[in-house]
Amino acid sequence: MKRALVILLAFFILTAGVVFAAGQKEAAEPEKKVLRLITWSGYALPELVEKFQKETGITVEVTLSDNEEMISKLRALRGGGFDLAQPSQDRISSVVQQYQLYQPIDYSKVDTDLIDPSLLAAVKKNTLVDGKSYAVPAVYGTSGLVVNKAKAPDVKDYKDLLNPKYTGRVSYRLKRPTLIGMGYSFGYDPFELYNDKEAYQKFLDDMAEKLIAGKPVVRFYWDNADQLLQAFLSEEIWAAMAWEQAGWKLYEENPNIDYVAPESGPLAWVDTFAIPARSENVEGAYKWINFWLKPENAALFTNKEKYGTASKDAVNYLEPAIKENFKRGLPPEVLAKTHWYPTVPPGLEEMEGKVLDKIKAAK
Repeated sequence: MKRALVILLAFFILTAGVVFAAGQKEAAEPEKKVLRLITWSGYALPELVEKFQKETGITVEVTLSDNEEMISKLRALRGGGFDLAQPSQDRISSVVQQYQLYQPIDYSKVDTDLIDPSLLAAVKKNTLVDGKSYAVPAVYGTSGLVVNKAKAPDVKDYKDLLNPKYTGRVSYRLKRPTLIGMGYSFGYDPFELYNDKEAYQKFLDDMAEKLIAGKPVVRFYWDNADQLLQAFLSEEIWAAMAWEQAGWKLYEENPNIDYVAPESGPLAWVDTFAIPARSENVEGAYKWINFWLKPENAALFTNKEKYGTASKDAVNYLEPAIKENFKRGLPPEVLAKTHWYPTVPPGLEEMEGKVLDKIKAAK
C-alpha cells in the first residue's frame, strides 16, 4: 500500500512538471505581433494600418505588388514570406493547383455577416479547388455602360451599342471584355462555356459576325481614358462600354452622362484576401480581414480610392456624392446579377485574340 502511494505521488509530480513545462512553452510563444501583407497600392491606407495597430498591437508590414509579382514572390518563397496577400480571384485556383501557394479559408474565422452575400458566394465558387475555397472578397470594379441619357436614352445593354440608330456615336474597346459582355447581352453565358473550347469557339464566331456587322455604328475603338472622357464631354460619342469610374467622373461634369449597369449584368473583377500556404501569422491575417471589412473601415478606402468593397454596409459611411454613385449605379440588386471574372483556362485568350484581330481587319 505504501509502495503504491509512493508511485502515485511520483506520478502526480511528473504530471505537474509536464503541465508546468507546457505552460512555460506557451508563455514563450506569444501571439505574433507582425503581419506581413502583400497588396495593391492604396489598399492598406496608412490611417487604417495605424488604427489596426492600436486596436490589436500587431504591426503591419506592407509590400506593394500586383498579381504577377505576388505569384512570383510566393513561388520563390514556396508559399512563405508573407502572412496575407490580395490577389485577384481569377489568379488563385490555378496557382493553388499548380504551386499550392495558398491555404483554404476557414470561414468560421471570417465575419461573413459583413460581406455582400452574392459577392461572397461568387468568390467562394471561383476559388474552389478540391471542395475548398481559398479567398475572401475585398475590392471590386465593374465594366458596364457609360451613356449620355439625353442623347441615347435607349442604350440599356451591351448589344444596344450595335444599334444603327446611334451610328457614329458609339465607342468601345476591341478587347476580350467586349466579346464577353456582348455574349451575355445576346443570351450566352460565356463563363459557363470556358471548359468547352468547341462551344466557346462557336460563341466567339457569332460575336465576330455581330461585331463586324456593327462596325459602321462605331465612331472609334477607344484606347485610353482621356480619349474616352473627351469624346463624351464634346458629345462626339453618346454611349460606350466602360467602367463605373469613368461614368461617375463624367457625371460630375455633365449629369446627363452616367454609368449604367447593363440589363444582362455588368462584368466585374474582384481583388481578394488570400492566406499564403506558409503564413506565420494566420490569426493576425483573419484579424486584418475582419477589421478591413468593417463598414466604417471599408468606407474609408472607398472614399479615397472610389472603388467598391465587399463590405455590404460600407455604403452607409460613404461621402454623400460617392454614396449616391453606388446607389444609382451599383445597388445590391445589380451586384446580385454581376458576372465576376473566373480563372481563364489555358488557350482561351489566344482564341479570343484571333477573333479580335479578325474583327479589327474586317472592312
